[in-house]
Amino acid sequence: MSEATPHRLFIDNEWREGGAGTYPIINPGTEGLVGHAPEASAQDVADAIAAARSAQAEWAATAPAKRAALLDRIADLVMERAADFVPLLQAETGATIRVASTMQLPVVADRFRRYARGALEPTVESFPAHPVAATPLAAGGLTNAAAARRPVGVVGCITSYNFPIVNLAGKLAPALAMGNTVVAKPAPQDPLACLKLGEIFVEAGAPAGLFNVVTDSGAAAGAALVASSDVDMISFTGSTTVGRRIATDGGATMKRLLMELGGKGAAIVLADADLSKAIMAIGSTWAFHSGQICTAPTRALVHRSRYDEVVAGLAQFASRLPVGDPLSQSTVVGPVISAAHRDRVEGYITGALAEGARLVVGGTRKEHTPDTPELPAAGFFVAPTLLADVTAGMTIAREEVFGPVVAVIPFEDEEEALAIAGSTEYGLYDYLFTADTARAYALAARLRSGNVGINTAQRHPETPFGGFKQSGVGRDGGSFGLHAYSEQQAVVWQS
Repeated sequence: MSEATPHRLFIDNEWREGGAGTYPIINPGTEGLVGHAPEASAQDVADAIAAARSAQAEWAATAPAKRAALLDRIADLVMERAADFVPLLQAETGATIRVASTMQLPVVADRFRRYARGALEPTVESFPAHPVAATPLAAGGLTNAAAARRPVGVVGCITSYNFPIVNLAGKLAPALAMGNTVVAKPAPQDPLACLKLGEIFVEAGAPAGLFNVVTDSGAAAGAALVASSDVDMISFTGSTTVGRRIATDGGATMKRLLMELGGKGAAIVLADADLSKAIMAIGSTWAFHSGQICTAPTRALVHRSRYDEVVAGLAQFASRLPVGDPLSQSTVVGPVISAAHRDRVEGYITGALAEGARLVVGGTRKEHTPDTPELPAAGFFVAPTLLADVTAGMTIAREEVFGPVVAVIPFEDEEEALAIAGSTEYGLYDYLFTADTARAYALAARLRSGNVGINTAQRHPETPFGGFKQSGVGRDGGSFGLHAYSEQQAVVWQS
């Protein structure tokens, strides 16, 4: 992508220049320019909201089969245009080419296809007739009722930088399937593929106003969506800090909220665990998108009898991961999203060492182990880092780093492990490793976490996804995503 590549706001099926100019999008792997994104003005955001509002009633009245057909067509076009999308996605996110080509675009298509089917799912639940006695309010009689799911209305989708178009598709597809319209505000760091998705909607024949995209280099556009009385719901993925602000500001207009926020995943490794499975799962913190995953098992809580084995196994795993050019098929660990985020991650590592943690593998550019791989001169790289002798009270054990850093904490028994796992403000995704799955199931019930993996870091796409505590509000995924983007209406009548 060159500096001349045009990127414009997508509003009401038309392209327009940003009312406040443009800002640069930087390739995290090379520090080169990918292109310029449009800087939306307040009027741009207002126009996008108005377009979505104008289109919503007609889209809600559209037959579910027609909604499904449009979503299927979008899925087909996304894959037909893979050669256009993948290089752009890779360049603006810094993802390795393997992640960009296999876990970004195909997942987008899968989500549109899943919710094409979802548009056809029943939306009405009937109840048995119920005899009701006369009251001063109404005559008695045999009373019938149904609960119907209705569209929420206009949805503001504020998305994350780690998987920009995947995250957007996970919001956009179920919202549209339920009859809503959408104004999307992508993360500032990598919005270009989200903008490009507008081309797919036009080619697919989507009605004007159905999907709109506004971008900016900060938070103003997102704040305008949250504040607008014409936006009925905010779906947000990002930090807990921003989520709290959205909850506060959205309360003024009683916004419906779906928020997937931060995580600090605990991987509890019991004495009888298969260590190869545990190490592989924990190692995904390094091997999958440089740890920029909210569900990553960044805290390894290990029974003291297996502690040294796990530390040694993780050290070996980390030291063998190829770090470097994300365009190389052999690269496993690419860059993080920006220089500012690289500095933030390194700050956490430095802070952990100052608090008494032991650096086993990796480290910062200034302080690292001898076997740390040499990092490229350009790009925002952090070496896969393993910290041992960590205690539950250390900052590295409590706060979300969102980078390729794993902290290992020993425990003596189950009670201590559960206490450590629950000692953070987060509760998004935890993991249990043990030969006894019945024991794991019982322990899962005691974890204050929205998701628990037993002997695996794999997810199931139909399960409800979301967090306990400060990790979020609401659930999406599978049919739960359809529920999230709808309101329930009770309809009552008498025979």
